[in-house]
Amino acid sequence: MKYIYYPGCSLEGTAAEYNLSTMAVLDALGVELVELDDWTCCGATAAEGTSHLLSFALPARNIAIAEKMKNKCDILVPCSACYLNLKRVEREIRVDPALLKKINQVLATEELVLKGDIKTRHLLDVLVSDIPVENIRAKVTRPFENLSIAPYYGCQCLRPYAVFDDPESPRSMEPIITALGASVYDWDMGGKCCGASLVSTAPDAGIELVAALLDAAQGADAVVTVCPMCQMNLEAYQKRASKKRHTHYEVPVLYLPQLMGLAMGLSDEQVRLDLNLCVPNSFKHKALLAAQPL
Repeated sequence: MKYIYYPGCSLEGTAAEYNLSTMAVLDALGVELVELDDWTCCGATAAEGTSHLLSFALPARNIAIAEKMKNKCDILVPCSACYLNLKRVEREIRVDPALLKKINQVLATEELVLKGDIKTRHLLDVLVSDIPVENIRAKVTRPFENLSIAPYYGCQCLRPYAVFDDPESPRSMEPIITALGASVYDWDMGGKCCGASLVSTAPDAGIELVAALLDAAQGADAVVTVCPMCQMNLEAYQKRASKKRHTHYEVPVLYLPQLMGLAMGLSDEQVRLDLNLCVPNSFKHKALLAAQPL
């Protein structure tokens, strides 16, 4: 299996551990990644407020470059915001020829042409749709028995494009978690919003959403996610959420590839747990005891 890899800005900054663990895990699973040539920002959430056309042109540029690459294949995107922006272009130009024409007028300044003949795929989609769960289970050398893991999907990898899971009742991470030997924590918050940028623009509302998720995860040993913004909100704002709720949250929030990598015998250095802000010793101790070498 081979994919064009679009890491996006967050994975080269605040979510570097997501980038590194993703590449390490996919390599261990025999997946080849070819990084997109000269990729640039997808526009994140800021472009739309500046220019509607810019919010399409920025992700479209990356897709157009992918279409020019030799032996082109699907674009694999780990970041949910990047995935949503690229997928939005892919979907909208199919039904709006005028939009495609405007985008290509912008791209013409770089002698690029968007055709729309390539797919954008989220990392989770690839993991659950293209890689048999038996292949993942076969790579596990330290199954996490007695660990309860809460899968957290967030909004953007599932909405508004329900490509590979049900946004109201997502379940796609569950077979992977059980293949790692862990149990799936029973909760109904997997598809709820983390607050996104509200933690900055409307802090009271944003922190309330973070606190609600952390409250619901209290019975789990860790939360795993596939979104850099969700991971940052749930991890970086635990102190503020604790103060708001007059409690003390200390919930490990890992990226799914980090948990997979640890179960597959990759080192802490390969999955970069040192870059996480909240991995308490209590979790490390329990994870070590739970991981039974095969």
